[in-house]
Amino acid sequence: MTANDAAAGAILRIDLDAIIDNYRLIQQRAALAEVAAVVKADAYGLGAARVAAALRDAGCRRFFVAHLVEAARLREAIGDGVEIGVLNGLQPGAEAACAELGTVPVLNALDQIERWAALARASGARLPCMIQFDTGMSRLGLSPGEVRALIDRPERLDGLDIRLIMSHLACADEPERASNRHQAQAFDAFCARFPGIPRSLDNSGGALLPRAHHYDVVRAGIALYGGAPQTGPNPMRPVVTLDARVIQLRTVEPGTAVGYGLTHRFDRPARLATLSVGYADGWPRSLGNRGAAYVAGHRAPIVGRISMDSLTIDVSDIPEELLLPGSLIELIGPHQSIDDIARDAGTISYEILTQLGHRYARSYLPSPSLHQRKAAQA
Repeated sequence: MTANDAAAGAILRIDLDAIIDNYRLIQQRAALAEVAAVVKADAYGLGAARVAAALRDAGCRRFFVAHLVEAARLREAIGDGVEIGVLNGLQPGAEAACAELGTVPVLNALDQIERWAALARASGARLPCMIQFDTGMSRLGLSPGEVRALIDRPERLDGLDIRLIMSHLACADEPERASNRHQAQAFDAFCARFPGIPRSLDNSGGALLPRAHHYDVVRAGIALYGGAPQTGPNPMRPVVTLDARVIQLRTVEPGTAVGYGLTHRFDRPARLATLSVGYADGWPRSLGNRGAAYVAGHRAPIVGRISMDSLTIDVSDIPEELLLPGSLIELIGPHQSIDDIARDAGTISYEILTQLGHRYARSYLPSPSLHQRKAAQA
C-alpha cells in the first residue's frame, strides 16, 4: 500500500491489460475492419493519456474524442503517428486551431463542410475530414436533404481529403431491433454516393451484431472499458475495481434511523459501517436504500441516503472480524459489475464510469509496451 492509497477514501484500479484484451476481442468480432478506440470523456473516466498510450502500443492507430480540447490533450499525451477524430465536429472559429493541431474533424452539417473547405482553399492544402450522415438517430450528421444538396454541388468538397464516411447506430445494444437493419440500409444508400471512401457504422454493440461485414472501421467505446455492449451475457473483461475505506463502525438499537432525511429505520439491533465514498466521488445518490457493497463476498445493503462524502451499509450479518476501521470494501469488483450498479441506480454503465471522481487513489495495472511484448516473444 502506498502513502497515496492510505490517504485516499477509496482505491480505483484500472486494468490496462483487460482493455487491450477487450480491444483484441472486438478485432476478432469485427473480422477485417479496423478497430478505432473512442477515448472521449477522459477515456470514459479512466484516464485517456494512460488508456490511449496502452492501446497505441497494442497497435491502435485511430482514436476518437468528442471535443477539440480533448484532441489537444490527447495529442500531447500520445504524440504523432495516430489519427484523432473529433466527433462533435467544428465549432465556428475553431477551424484554424483544428488544422494546426493536425486532428480530423467529423463534419456533421453543410456549414461545417463549407467552413473547413474554405480554410483548405485559403491555405492551398487538402485538409482531412470525416463526414457523418444521419441515418435515423436525429442527433448528429447530414440529413438526407443536406446530402442531396451536397451531391448537387460537389464542388463544396473541393480541397477536402475525406478519410471516412460514418453514421451511428441508435439501438446497437438491442440486436433484434429492426432499426439496426434500417439504419444500415440508409447508410449503404449514402455510401453509394461516395464510392471508394472507407465507411464506419458500428460502435461497440454494432461490432457484435450478426452481420456479414462491419464496413471498414469499428468505433469501440464502452466495450473497451468492460461494459456490456449488448443485452445478454457480457463477453468483455472487467476493467475497473473500486474499494472504499471504512471510516467508522457502530451498533444501533431498534428504532434508530440513518442518514439525511432518516429514510431508513431499523426494526432490530444493527451494525453499520460508514464508507468514505459519496456522490461527490460519482457514486449515484439514487443507490441510497437500493444499492450494496460487498465485504469478502458478503452483500451489505446501502441504508439511508448517500451523502456527499460517505455512505452507510448494514453489516449486521457479516462476521465482525472482517471489518475494521480502514478496511477496504468492494463497490466495483468481482461481485458487482458496472452494469449491475447501473441497473440498481436506474442508469447505464457509461454514466457510472464517466462520473468516477478524482479523489480516489488511482492505480493502473501496467500493460507492457509494444517493445516489451516483442522482446518477450523473441
